[in-house]
Amino acid sequence: MPEKSSFAETAAVAKAAAVGQAGDKANGDVGAEGARGDAALPAPLGEDGRRKAVEAYRQPYVIPDTFPEKSQVHAAIPAHCFERSLWKSMSYAALSVFLTVAFPILAWKVLPVPSWSNPLSVLAWAVFAFWQGTIATGCWVVAHECGHRAFCDSNLIQDAVGFVLHSALLVPYFSWQRSHAVHHSRTNHMSQGETHVPAGATTKEGAAQMNLERWIGEDAFAIVNLFNHLVLGWPMYLMTGATGSPERGFSNHFVPTNGKLFPDSWKWKVLLSDVGILVTLALLFKWAQVAGTPQVLVLYAFPYLFTNMWLVLYTWLQHTDVDVPHYEDKNWTWIKGAFMTVDRPYPEPFDFLHHRIGSTHVAHHLFSTIPHYHAREATEAVKQAFPEHYLYDPTPIVPALWRVAAKCVATVPEGNRQYYTYVNGHGKAE
Repeated sequence: MPEKSSFAETAAVAKAAAVGQAGDKANGDVGAEGARGDAALPAPLGEDGRRKAVEAYRQPYVIPDTFPEKSQVHAAIPAHCFERSLWKSMSYAALSVFLTVAFPILAWKVLPVPSWSNPLSVLAWAVFAFWQGTIATGCWVVAHECGHRAFCDSNLIQDAVGFVLHSALLVPYFSWQRSHAVHHSRTNHMSQGETHVPAGATTKEGAAQMNLERWIGEDAFAIVNLFNHLVLGWPMYLMTGATGSPERGFSNHFVPTNGKLFPDSWKWKVLLSDVGILVTLALLFKWAQVAGTPQVLVLYAFPYLFTNMWLVLYTWLQHTDVDVPHYEDKNWTWIKGAFMTVDRPYPEPFDFLHHRIGSTHVAHHLFSTIPHYHAREATEAVKQAFPEHYLYDPTPIVPALWRVAAKCVATVPEGNRQYYTYVNGHGKAE
């Protein structure tokens, strides 16, 4: 990669050392070019190691060697699950928008005046920020469905709805629609995946991750990993392609210079997405002029951080765990990647507010045009028809997130798959 400016260098370091994904090489093959510095190639966890990591909540997954055809999966799902209703979709969108707008209006009327010197005020607005960001994530998910063509039969309507909602959340709608489509087309592919692509332990990034955990210990590594993912992860991905494909390299969702991710036919859409972002920024600036910066910070900026947190938390946990494999190109197929998606038990009211995006994501990856209000029925059909392929993790979300942050460090080959491994507190490979 050519030499970059100081900002880009900072971004590249954050991409490698912070989010810890997508190594320089497309694979993690064991060889002389492997781990740098003092990092020896870690041993695979194996079945016993994976069992040890997850046994407090479940048995490790046993991934089949054979997978059904997509047509077989389609046939197992009731036909009406694929039907999209504009009225239903609009009603859910309206609910999310109403809650997102009404809650801060109410909060501004009843909560104490924002003041850093008032502990009660700080606590009250911190709690508000969490819940407002949580509620706004519902709008994010609606726009996500629009980008997948799961909202209604009209592309014009769903692009209009998705563009407005994502732009309001500073998301470049069309740019992300494109990169997210690539994610769906190459899920859990070691070199061509998009977002949360793991680093092979024999790559520079993978070796750096293993060395960092060995140096600071598992718990500290998990804390750093959580901060880098949940706070820095989303803006770093948009600006640098952090956790994206090692084959596509550096990318920017606002400047369509990466032709591998944004072909010529998409460049005008990327620029249109930028217009949406600029309009939102202009409105925020005007709001600050009229009502004051503190109001914009507490009602928009701080909640925005929690919306970003939810987004990354979902995408991270949907395809990552110690016993969820990734595949090299020669062993990867689309149906394998789609089934390497994990449904998790998100509690209420989060699951409702977020339109079941985390508890029905397997069905979504198999058929992304299924609207969320049919996703639970589709999920049950997939679970019953393909119980050996369907992945569900009953681990509560907080322990699951900690396990992934602490133990999903870099991948090593086991047979025709790549599994995560990690370093324990004594500096030895598990």
